[in-house]
Amino acid sequence: MGQRGHRHGTARTISEVDKEFFILQGIKLFVFPVKDIAQAKTLYSTLLGVEPYVAADYYVGFKVGDQEIGLDPYGHQKGITGPIGYWDVDDIKKSLQTLLDAGAQVQQAVQDVGGGLLIASVTDADGNSIGLRQAP
Repeated sequence: MGQRGHRHGTARTISEVDKEFFILQGIKLFVFPVKDIAQAKTLYSTLLGVEPYVAADYYVGFKVGDQEIGLDPYGHQKGITGPIGYWDVDDIKKSLQTLLDAGAQVQQAVQDVGGGLLIASVTDADGNSIGLRQAP
């Protein structure tokens, strides 16, 4: 079994079920905070070699294989300074609580971003962002 550090200096053992849950789901989405959504859309279209599957003022998303790359023009306003990898999870509230119990801090509470798609993010003790995403 693996060990996860707790913010207060005590180590907490992650259960095999929780460990398997996070590993099997994997990161399927990376979201980059951007200041100029139009410029970023052009750059990432060129980089990825595809046009976005969604292009709105509030989000631009690209799909490359089973990977999604997103651009968030409001990310910097939320305090996000770099890309966030989002793990696909079946139960976002349970997953969020598991990470909080292991010492993470809430960066963004669970939010419906449209059509029942839920996201949340936390930071670890070093300030790294970890995202969670639950499909409708």
